[in-house]
Amino acid sequence: MGSSLTVRLARVEDVAQMACVHVRCWQETYRGLMSDAVLDDPSFPAARERFWTAALTDERYRENRAAVAEREGELIGIAMSGPPLDAAAVWARQLYVLYVYTADHGTGAGRALLQAVIDPAESAALWVADPNPRAQAFYRKHGFVADGTTQVEDGVLEIRMVRDVQAPSPVP
Repeated sequence: MGSSLTVRLARVEDVAQMACVHVRCWQETYRGLMSDAVLDDPSFPAARERFWTAALTDERYRENRAAVAEREGELIGIAMSGPPLDAAAVWARQLYVLYVYTADHGTGAGRALLQAVIDPAESAALWVADPNPRAQAFYRKHGFVADGTTQVEDGVLEIRMVRDVQAPSPVP
């Protein structure tokens, strides 16, 4: 029987563990899609710590929402959303980070993290690696659809997926 999962807002004291989750998930997810030199760079964990410290403390990111999933006091997943960077975006939020250890896929951690950083009633967009069929299926399950836009980030082809939430009909 597995122990219970907790999803909560990220705190500055989580930064070191968040960086470890980020690095390990990149290694698990992008091995073969991204250069091993990037994934195995000894400075990668410190760079992720700087990233998360800024994300959680810098005033520029005050509108971001960051959450962690933990089991028995150990982080197993991370997520962050914020306002879209594209001024012409028609969605309310952008999902910037959502990673869960491979061993914890299918436990509900990803769903809980997604809901912690993007309200189900909010329109949103994200970029996901292609190929990454498991992640793409996860996002489709949560209402996201590929809109045909692609980019290459860190040497990885990504597709944009968007969730358009319709306004509720007025009550007569």
